[in-house]
Amino acid sequence: MSFIFTLFNQVLFYPLLNVLILIYNFLPYQDLGVAIIILTVLIRFLLYPLSKKSIQSQQAINKLQPKIKEIQKKFKKKEDQARETMLLYQKYKVNPMAGCLPILVQLPVLIALFQVFSIGSNLNQLDYLYNFVQRPEVINFMFLGIIDLSRRSIILSVLAGFLQFIQSKMILPKKNSAQNTSGKMDFSSIMNQQMIYFMPIFTIFIALNLPAALPLYWLVITLFGIIQQRFTPFLNNSRQEQKSLSG
Repeated sequence: MSFIFTLFNQVLFYPLLNVLILIYNFLPYQDLGVAIIILTVLIRFLLYPLSKKSIQSQQAINKLQPKIKEIQKKFKKKEDQARETMLLYQKYKVNPMAGCLPILVQLPVLIALFQVFSIGSNLNQLDYLYNFVQRPEVINFMFLGIIDLSRRSIILSVLAGFLQFIQSKMILPKKNSAQNTSGKMDFSSIMNQQMIYFMPIFTIFIALNLPAALPLYWLVITLFGIIQQRFTPFLNNSRQEQKSLSG
C-alpha cells in the first residue's frame, strides 16, 4: 500500500502541486484562486479526449432510452430485458461501458488535484516543491481580494451546487411523449429525478465543510463540464450517427 501512495505522490500529487506554484509565481498579481482556475482548465483540456468519449457514450445511451423502454414493456423477465437491451446496443454499435473507463482514468488525477487545492489548510505541502520552483514567501489566499480560500465560503459552495444542478439536468435523458402523457415513471427514471436534486445538495453540504479553494476547483470543473456537454454533440456527432440512433 505504501508503494501505491508513493507512486501517487511522485506521478501526480507533487508535479501538480509544483505546477500550481509555478503558475502562482508567474502571475503579475499573485492570486491563488486565479492559479487554481488556470491549472484546472489546463488539466481539463488535457483530459478532454477522455471526457469526450464518456459524454458521447452517455448521449448515445440517452438516445436509445425510448427503445429500451419498449423492451422493458415487451419483456417481463429481467434476463430477457438484459438480452434484448444488449442486442439493441450491438445493433447501434453502442458500448454501455465506454463511459466508465475514461472516468476511472481521470479519477486519480482529480483526487490529486483535490489534494493539491487543500493547500489552504496545509501549508506544509510547500515542503514538496522541486528545487527549481521558488517557494513563495507568502501565499495570497484572497481570491480577487474578496473570498478567503483558506476558509469556507457559502457563496462558492452554493454556486458549485447550482452548477451541479444544471449539469445533472443536462445529463438526464429527456422524457418521451408517452411518458409525458401518462405521467408514469419507472424506478430508474424516479431515481434519476431524485439525483438531480440530491447531488447539488450533497455538493453544497460537502463544500461548506471545506476550505473555499476546493469549492472553487469544483465550480470550475463543473462549468467546464457544462460547456463541454453543451457543445460535444455539435463538434463530435455526425448527422448520420444522430439519425441512426433516433430512427
